[in-house]
Amino acid sequence: MIKRLFLKFSLRHEREPELTIFENIEKGVEFRGTNLWILIFAIFIASLGLNVNSTAVIIGAMLISPLMGPIMGLGLSVGINDLALLRKSLYNYLVATSAALTTSTVFFLLSPLNEAHSEILARTAPNIYDVLIALFGGFAGIIATSSRQKGNVIPGVAIATALMPPLCTAGYGLATLRFNYFFGAFYLFIINTVFIALATFITSRVLRFPYKHLPDGRADRRSMRIIWAVVLLTLIPSIYFGYDLVQQDRFRTKANHFIDAEGSFKNDYLLNKTIDAKKKVISLVYGGDVIGEEAIKKLRSKLTVFDLADAKLEIHQGFAYLAAVNKVPDNHDQTDQLNSIIKAKEYELAAIKRKMDSLHALNITGTQVYEELRTQYPDLREAVISPGHLMTNDSVVKPVLLVALDFRSRKSHREKEKIKNWLAVRFRRNDLKILF
Repeated sequence: MIKRLFLKFSLRHEREPELTIFENIEKGVEFRGTNLWILIFAIFIASLGLNVNSTAVIIGAMLISPLMGPIMGLGLSVGINDLALLRKSLYNYLVATSAALTTSTVFFLLSPLNEAHSEILARTAPNIYDVLIALFGGFAGIIATSSRQKGNVIPGVAIATALMPPLCTAGYGLATLRFNYFFGAFYLFIINTVFIALATFITSRVLRFPYKHLPDGRADRRSMRIIWAVVLLTLIPSIYFGYDLVQQDRFRTKANHFIDAEGSFKNDYLLNKTIDAKKKVISLVYGGDVIGEEAIKKLRSKLTVFDLADAKLEIHQGFAYLAAVNKVPDNHDQTDQLNSIIKAKEYELAAIKRKMDSLHALNITGTQVYEELRTQYPDLREAVISPGHLMTNDSVVKPVLLVALDFRSRKSHREKEKIKNWLAVRFRRNDLKILF
């Protein structure tokens, strides 16, 4: 039983011959001619995707990109002690990286759009989770390359490890002189490189690929020390950034719970909230009656209840919202601006109230209709009367009033039509959906 279970996980029977695996990886290492032009075009596509904040375009660029080749070549060359492949992989890796950085920098220098959208910002603060994605993606990539059962793994690995977007983001940082973006994105690219190569190296040893040249004991120990030093130097900052990311997320969650539970005052509207998790500042902007110092002190004292003792709570009232959020000049009519904001909130509340009144009126009418139907049809057991939406195969969604009636006896077609017509008149609606 246990032996059969282990056989399920065995890679031996599906593995390609070692020579075929080495040839496949070596083919993807070299960057010249076709491969180099494909990389340049893929960089342009990825840069366009980042520039217009299109996830679909970025994914397309990742599928096209041949960047994975030299990185897997680095890992394999160390794993099988092939110095010629190591030199070739390192050279082509540097060529590909330089070409990609130059292409993306030129693109963003020429592009009229310079705003950093969410797709760019997502690649400027790498952490331990990016390390895990690169490592497991690398394992999937080398195992798929080593197997006859490749399926759709390679495209999936290209998307998961995302080598292209960090390089393009680094180019954006250089073009716009935002060096914090450059260093953050380039660090993410280094993380992907190191841990994809590490996964390839580990797999090559686990699968016992034959050495190209038998390693010298002393040189082998030295190379292992260098490998793990590089891994640790890459890993340690990502652990710190990952810890910081988790702490910021926890702060935001606690801050939102605090605002939801305690952040309301009588005769005041919460116009805006800002949570700066990095600086641990919660900024709330209110419109309406003036909030007294005692009320603000009382609110601040409740921070400890939500484990936010080290947080700073800022309360802004009235015109502060206009100055801080809307950037209204001093000579503007700020009273009119504030009144318009309060009126907008009042319209929202009025719309909600109208909806609630409509539902309440429907409940009253529904109860009356049920009683009237019971008088006409004593065998009516129960009814459901509720607003809903009708969805059809042609993707049309229409609002309807759903009426479901449960009778003890079956009704004839003529009786059903009579009930439908009566309900349409009684509810004064033609959009009824009646179920018997």
